[in-house]
Amino acid sequence: MKVEKFPDRIIEIDHEQYLYFGGTAYLGLPTNAAFQDLVIKNILKWGTTYGSSRTANIQLTAYDAGEKFLASHIGSESTATVSSGMLAGKLVLEKLKKEKAVSYHLNETHSAIKTENSLPVFINEKLNDRLLDSEPEKITILTDGVPSFETKPVDLSFIKEISKEKEITLVIDESHSLGIVGENGSGIYSSVSFPVKRKIMVSSLGKAFGLTGGVIAGDSDFINEIKELETFTSAAGMNPAFVQTLSDAAEIYKIQHQKLKDNLSYIDSVLIKSKHIKFDKNYPLIYVLSNKLVEKLKQEKIIIASFKYTKDAEPLNRIVVTANHLKEDLDKLIDVLNKN
Repeated sequence: MKVEKFPDRIIEIDHEQYLYFGGTAYLGLPTNAAFQDLVIKNILKWGTTYGSSRTANIQLTAYDAGEKFLASHIGSESTATVSSGMLAGKLVLEKLKKEKAVSYHLNETHSAIKTENSLPVFINEKLNDRLLDSEPEKITILTDGVPSFETKPVDLSFIKEISKEKEITLVIDESHSLGIVGENGSGIYSSVSFPVKRKIMVSSLGKAFGLTGGVIAGDSDFINEIKELETFTSAAGMNPAFVQTLSDAAEIYKIQHQKLKDNLSYIDSVLIKSKHIKFDKNYPLIYVLSNKLVEKLKQEKIIIASFKYTKDAEPLNRIVVTANHLKEDLDKLIDVLNKN
C-alpha cells in the first residue's frame, strides 16, 4: 500500500480513510506542530545538512547540545550521535571486534548488532556451558532492549550466573525502548546494574524521538574511542538541525511520553485479555496472534503493522499505539479486539 501523506492516526488508502495503528512514531512527533516548529527553526539556523566530518576544523555546537541532552536523558557518561541507528550498531561492533572478545547473542537481535560467529547465550533453555567455565576471557553479550514479539524489557538476571572469570561487555539495542520505557522514556540502560565491565547502548532516533539519526551511549572512554574510528571520522554526522532539536525538544518529549502512558493505561483498563493478543500496559505494541483478527481489523477500517523481517519469517502483526491516538480511536480498536 502506497500513501501520499505521512500516516499519523489516520491513513488514506484509495481515497478511503482508515485508523492507523502502525509505524514506529511512538511519541507522535513527526506531525506534532510544536516539534515541527523546532525542526524548522533549527534548519533555518543550521541548514538542511552538514556534509563535513565531525573531526573537521570547524565544530558545530549543535552536536554538543544534543549529545549532552541524550547522555542526561539516557543516564550515561557520554554519547555520540551518528546518521542512523544501523550505523550506531555497526560502529560499536567494529570497535569491539578489535578487542577480540567472544560474542554471544541473547535473542534474535536486530541486524544492527548482529555479528558473525556469535554464540547463543542459552542452549535448550540452559545457560551456555562456556559462560560457566573458569577460562578467563573477554565476552560481549548482544541483545535488543525489548526483543521482537515481546512486550517487556529483556531479562538480564542470567548475567549474575556467568563465571566471574569472564569480563563482560553488554550491548543493548534500544531502538524500540528509548523514549518509551523507563522514567520519561529514558530506556533501560541506566537500570542495568548487573556485574558487567562495560555497558553500551545503541539506538535509532528515528522512532520514538522522531528524527533521522542514531546514538551510541556509554562511558566517556568508550565514546571517545568510537569518535576516533575511521568509519566515524570519515562519515558525515547526523543532521545538526536534528541534533539541536533533540536538546530543544526536551519538554515536548516529556509531554508526549505522558500522553502515550495515558493511552496505554486506558487500554489496560478496558481491554479484555485474550489468547489472540499480547499486551503489556507499559509498552505500545500489541501483538496480534490471529491472522483472522488482522483481517477483521481491516474490515473495520483499522490498519496495523504487518510485515516480514526476513523473506522466510512468519508475518509480524502488531498494533502500534502512539501518543497521538485519541480516546475514540482506542475505543474503536478495543471494541474489535474485545469481540474476538
